[in-house]
Amino acid sequence: MAPTRSLVIDDPSPDGLAVPRDMSAGYGDGLPVGLCLGGGGLWFVAWQVTYLNELLGAGVDLSGADRVVGTSAGSIVSSVLEAGNIKRLHGELRVLARIPKLLGVLAPASNFSPSQERAQEMFWSATDADPDTVRAIGHAALNADTPSAATMRRNLGAVLAFRRWPSPALHLSAVDAYTGERLVLTDRTGVSVPRAAAASSAVPGLFPPQQILDRRAMDGGLAGTGLHLDLLAGARRAVVVQLTDGTDPDLPSQGGMTQSPGDAVAELEALEASGTKVFSRMPEKVDIERLMDPTAVPDAIAMAERQARADVLELRTFVA
Repeated sequence: MAPTRSLVIDDPSPDGLAVPRDMSAGYGDGLPVGLCLGGGGLWFVAWQVTYLNELLGAGVDLSGADRVVGTSAGSIVSSVLEAGNIKRLHGELRVLARIPKLLGVLAPASNFSPSQERAQEMFWSATDADPDTVRAIGHAALNADTPSAATMRRNLGAVLAFRRWPSPALHLSAVDAYTGERLVLTDRTGVSVPRAAAASSAVPGLFPPQQILDRRAMDGGLAGTGLHLDLLAGARRAVVVQLTDGTDPDLPSQGGMTQSPGDAVAELEALEASGTKVFSRMPEKVDIERLMDPTAVPDAIAMAERQARADVLELRTFVA
């Protein structure tokens, strides 16, 4: 019997959304190929879209993965990938990159209220994903004076250009802002893709938590590394696309965003220890200060094109 593409666990929460983080649970057992697209702001949306489009043009179509896990920026890109619209979005990004002000609809305002600054500071400085830490950030996010949740959904809806869940393979991560539980949103959840992606992308203090059934859900990056590789553990092969593994000497090394130094590397090693062969890729260089800067998008596009061309042959063999 072929593995189920949409995640089902033996003891789900009452609404079926809360999935405990557990690298030993075997959530990905039997899957031939998994794909993880991590978070990293507007800049990483552009990088991922360009990277995937360049691969697609060379005959490597990662939308065929048996499970696709998307978080924050990766939730947007994975949704577009599974809908078969990567080429369209890439073309739009190239045009919009020449007019950065138009890309600004996906970036937050730069003038923040005290309540927004408080939530952001708590998130950026958090070096662990303990339940108490995540709940405290969530409560600050719920109380932050952000733009409306409807505005975020509307903007993402315009980018995605579709509402229905494109594939049972698509799994978007989020975090319950009140309980701190990790949520996994799929075609079984019963919400639109723009709403699910808006929840997964709701950075505390920048964007508002979204209503998902009877929960308020925020950015999936608040669960440790934000990669959620346990959802792929046990798969035969996995392609992992992440912003950074924390080893770049030019980036802050003290941790933050609910992770400690070394967490991302340890999670990748745990994925490999589960028996999964891993292909991992990161951008050549990242400027954390410009992740939400529309003027940085052209650099992301050029970098991703170079890296994708260099990876085509290896990836074609890896996913075959």
